[in-house]
Parts: sequence; structure tokens; C-alpha cells
Amino acid sequence: MKRFGFFIFLFCAVNSFAQDSTYTRNIINTLTSKAFWGRGYTKDGMKKAADYIVDAYQKIGLSPMGTAYKQMFNFPVNTFPGKMEVSINGKKLIPGEDFIINNESPGIKQISKLTPVDSLNYRATPSLQVLLKDKLTWSVASEVGDVTTIQLNKKRFAAIPKEISVDIENKFIPNFQAANISGLVKGTKYPDSLLIITAHYDHLGGMGAATYFPGANDNAAGVATLLSLAKYYAANPQPYSIGFICFAGEEAGLLGSRYFVENPLVSFGNIKFLINLDLVGTGETGMTVVNATVYPKAFAQLNAINNEHHYISKINSRGKAANSDHYFFTEKGVPAFFIYTQGGPSAYHDIFDKPETLPLTKYKDLFKLIVGFNQKLME
Repeated sequence: MKRFGFFIFLFCAVNSFAQDSTYTRNIINTLTSKAFWGRGYTKDGMKKAADYIVDAYQKIGLSPMGTAYKQMFNFPVNTFPGKMEVSINGKKLIPGEDFIINNESPGIKQISKLTPVDSLNYRATPSLQVLLKDKLTWSVASEVGDVTTIQLNKKRFAAIPKEISVDIENKFIPNFQAANISGLVKGTKYPDSLLIITAHYDHLGGMGAATYFPGANDNAAGVATLLSLAKYYAANPQPYSIGFICFAGEEAGLLGSRYFVENPLVSFGNIKFLINLDLVGTGETGMTVVNATVYPKAFAQLNAINNEHHYISKINSRGKAANSDHYFFTEKGVPAFFIYTQGGPSAYHDIFDKPETLPLTKYKDLFKLIVGFNQKLME
């Protein structure tokens, strides 16, 4: 009877926290706001996000995983803090909408005629090229190349590009300072056994002084889900300790998670399972689990919980992939799933990944699925 009462309490607690989507929405709105400037490399965007997450950890009541919440590291990065001006055939273009600059490009100031290479590629001497693209997708570079490459949105620019005027400033930072943010809820019965939830909080930052990439689905949604789960577990401590890690440097090549694995704050042998959350703000057509084929028993348990409660319409199985922060843990023998949802808006690595168009369709169900799965792992 006591055990039944406990499960009733647990069910009510999980539903209460899962349904508190206001908290989750507020986190997403904050992390994607102009003040955080794409959680990247200009205007202190990533540092502001890190400080915000530390403050959230403290308010929730998480203990530091090591001696401090922040694990500092650095890496080189090419940034664009200043001028971002491009005109084609005398028409001034809008950064992010009409064009992007390839992230490894050097700065340039030039007015030139464009010579066609083919119908989609144009060049200007000495080191400038223009590409026509169906979709503009930005990223992060850790070095500066020799050629400045500008991508034009074909859908917004129908004319043949014949002349270009460009004034773009770049700044290479050889030792950009970043931080992983780690916290912990101590286990009540087996505190040395760990379940860990991770999500990267960095995004692409800004391209010039007036354009930034909000990164709502990638990955403010993952951070918000992580913090919501942290809030739940802080209020409902489990037999195992539950760890939470928000990584920096994911967009620059999984740099934060690699640094953590090379400089661990916990023993890998104590980590019973790790769940990495990235791109979890949708779910209309289901979700995918990377490493499902690597850990078939755990994937079967996840599916059994989902089949019983009908949380997610379809859970797709995927094998091993070096496509998010779970990867280096898997390489060290830590059992891990990387979960991402599918369907909804298609915005990705562009300026349209905004909070107002992020549906959070399956946030509540994914929350309950993760709690149920973790509960199964602790049995």
C-alpha cells in the first residue's frame, strides 16, 4: 500500500512539473533574446548565457559537480563583430535574410565586377566568391581562410549578380574563453551512482553588429528541458544522483563535451546512463534516439514505457553518430542516448529559429518519458 501511494505521489509530481511549461517558455524566451545575442562569440553572448544558467542552478538548488559550477576552457574562433555590408548590382542586402558570409572568411572591403564560374558561382579578384543557395545556413569556424565567400539566397535574389560592394569586418580570437556548466542533485540511497542529462547552451552568436541567430530549437529548448528536469529532481531526490551539464562549444565542433571527457569531474564508471538533449522543441512526427542500436536493451525499455503511456507517436532507432555531445562519452564506454524530436518548423542554423514559432509540441510528454526511463534505470 505504501509503495502504491509512492507511485501516486510520483505520478502527480511528474505531471505537475511537466505541465509547468511557463517556466520552460520563459527560459527559451530569455536565452533567445537580443541581450544574449545568439549565445555566441560577440557582445558577450555566451558568457551571459553561462551566467544565467549558473544562476538557474543556484535557484533550483543544484550543487556544483566539481569545486565550481563553471568548468573553464578556451578555443580559437573566427568572429564578425562589426560591419556586415553587402550590395549586389547596387541593391543593399539584408544580413541573414538575403545573404550570409561563410564562417571561416576573412574580412574584406571591396567593390568589384563579378565573373560567372557557372550559373550558381561567381568570383571577383583577388579573393572573393559569391554562391547562390536555396537555404542560408551558418556555422562556426576555428580558423580564418584565404577567401571571403558570400552566399546569396536564391529565393530573394533573382537577378544575375554582376557587381558587388562589400564591407565586412572579422576578428579572430585565438583563445576564446568558454565554460561548461555542471550541477548535481545528490542521490538518497546510492549517491555514487549517476544519471546525467546534458544539453549544449551555445549557438552561433551574431553575424555583424545588427544580426544574431536566436537558436530556439537549437538548443534553447534542450537547455530549458534540462533545467525543468533539474527543478523536478531537486524537489524529488532519487536513489541515484542526477547530474546536469550544459556544454559550450558544441557548434564549434563538440568542443565543450570533448573537454569535459578529457577533464572529467566525475568517474565515468559511476555514470549509469547519459541522456543528451538537442533539438527537442518539436515532436509532431516523433523523435529519434542516436545510439539506440548500440544499447538495444535500454532502447527496448524506453519503447516499453512509451508504448504503455503513448507519449511520442514514433521513436526512431539510429546507430552511433558523432553528431552531438553524447559522442565522446560513448567513446569512453558511458552508455548514452542522444534524443532529438522531429516535425514542425524547419528553421535550422538560420535567423528564423525563433521562440515565437517553436511549438514545444511534445515537451510535456518527452519530460514524462525521460523521468519514466530514468526511474526504470534505477530499479
